[in-house]
Amino acid sequence: MRDMFARFVHDLLGRLDGPLHFRFFLQPTMATIFAIRDGLRDAREGRPAYFWSLFTKPTLRGEELRGGWKSVSKVFILAVVLDVIYQIIVYRWFYPFETLLVAVLLAFVPYLLIRGPVNRIKRSLQKPPPNSPGSD
Repeated sequence: MRDMFARFVHDLLGRLDGPLHFRFFLQPTMATIFAIRDGLRDAREGRPAYFWSLFTKPTLRGEELRGGWKSVSKVFILAVVLDVIYQIIVYRWFYPFETLLVAVLLAFVPYLLIRGPVNRIKRSLQKPPPNSPGSD
């Protein structure tokens, strides 16, 4: 078990250089762009922060998860494909758990970490709507 864990950590760190290492910059950047776009849209629509709402708004959870998956699915699939290619080139073998973990780290984690704060920042910078003339 210890040998498997050591190989796993070694393999993950080994992905930071060598063939296809550019994906560690490209894929989180793409996920961040999608998160910013979706966070700005959430702010315009007055929706709650994404990650927080997954836990606090069970009625919205399914819709939110589908929308998040739709946004980040292409980045996730690209991360899986590139990691499989990397493993075949470097290891001449395929480790599915490592592939899924790398794809989650490169696609989902940046998306989850960025979308909600972008929403909150945008909402805090928005000017409050002007008072209507008859509201005094």
